[in-house]
Amino acid sequence: MSPPPPPFGRGRKRAAQTLDAALDDVELVAARAALAQGRWQAARSLLVQTGDDWDLRGHRVTVLALEPYSAAWARDWLLAEPDSADAAVLLALALVERASRGKEKPERAREACRAAAALVPADPTPWLGLLMLERDPGPGVERLFAEVRGRHPDHHHAHHLMVARLAERHAEAGPDPLHEVYDFANRSALHAPADSPLAILPVVAHAERYRVLAAAGHEPADPAASGHWSGRRARQVMKAAFDWWLEWEHEGHPRRLVDLNFLAHAKVCEGRGAEAAALFHRIGEHATAAPWSYPDRDPHPAFRAARATALGTA
Repeated sequence: MSPPPPPFGRGRKRAAQTLDAALDDVELVAARAALAQGRWQAARSLLVQTGDDWDLRGHRVTVLALEPYSAAWARDWLLAEPDSADAAVLLALALVERASRGKEKPERAREACRAAAALVPADPTPWLGLLMLERDPGPGVERLFAEVRGRHPDHHHAHHLMVARLAERHAEAGPDPLHEVYDFANRSALHAPADSPLAILPVVAHAERYRVLAAAGHEPADPAASGHWSGRRARQVMKAAFDWWLEWEHEGHPRRLVDLNFLAHAKVCEGRGAEAAALFHRIGEHATAAPWSYPDRDPHPAFRAARATALGTA
């Protein structure tokens, strides 16, 4: 039997005050609300409409998978349409999400991802799910990343995950300006299309490396107090990324606000208030957990405090 819908009232009010992974995708927000009530037909229509825009599909499936009962509703969907690849992919990513919270065995989630991948060989989304499950920064993550790239070379979410895993290598060695994550990010940005937000990947690499170094005790817990963003190399990376953003005209990417949050965070840490303010105006209320949670902070108040300071409303 399917679970009951989540309750109305105070729980929903608290949820509205948290960060929203849907960002500014209003169609996704509507489909997610319907899915939360067990009406999976809205998710079905949304994914049919999304088609093979792999970045958009990955974004929408991963957000729908965050709903607490999405696995149950995806199973209901599969009962009605046993051959539905979209239902199988949603179920796989929902199990990945449950496994990440310790509510599902990771191997069951992996099996679901492999089953979905067999149904839709061209779709990188099941491989994205497998990459999300891979916490070891060893060779396994590289193999899974290669599977995603083989289907969509510029997959945004997969590149972010790869940067996060690579940044965790050799954490005990302390700061290293030649760390491999920087080379990976620079190469990916260089080879990406001119209008790709992967141009900001070096900034993401810098933030991920800070997260790892702070967790290992090599950097202070307050990122703004760290010298991590004040070196010559870091300043060059931040300036190049900000200059690129000023010229960027492709505003339709589903995860562009993720990049703008990383760039705003970097500008705050760098002490460039005016540039940070321009980014906060564009971001609006669409804060993301990463990197405002780094190294171990509550992201929502961290974002709001940084924005208030940059905009002069503190």
